[in-house]
Order: sequence, then C-alpha cells, then structure tokens
Amino acid sequence: MQDERTERDFTARSEEDQQAFIEQTWCDQCQQENLGMGNPREYLLKGIVFIEGDCNRCGGVVLTELTEDDF
Repeated sequence: MQDERTERDFTARSEEDQQAFIEQTWCDQCQQENLGMGNPREYLLKGIVFIEGDCNRCGGVVLTELTEDDF
C-alpha cells in the first residue's frame, strides 16, 4: 500500500549528496536555514521520498521532500 512509510538507506547516497542534505536545511521551529540536521532518516511515503532528521540547534524535526529536480 502506498500510504505506508517505506524506509530507505540514506547512506546509499554519495557522500556529497549526504552532506548537501544534512547541511542545506530549513527548520520551521527556528525559522532559519542551513542549521544542519542530525540523525538523518530517508523514507518513501505516498510515492514521495523524504529525508527527516533533527535540527542541530533546537532538536525539532527537519523534513526535506525530494522533488524530481533532486534526482
């Protein structure tokens, strides 16, 4: 079923891609960009790939939705 979250392997991405996703972030709680994220997790939900982690400043959820431009 497409509504289920399917875990993906973030570490399968190139080191360059991993660093870009970890460093180029937006935190809704801090209202600031590029604070970085820790504990990145990648998953597929409803046909969309997400990378989710913890804001390096506040610890809140940082969520990146990958678009076709990212592939």
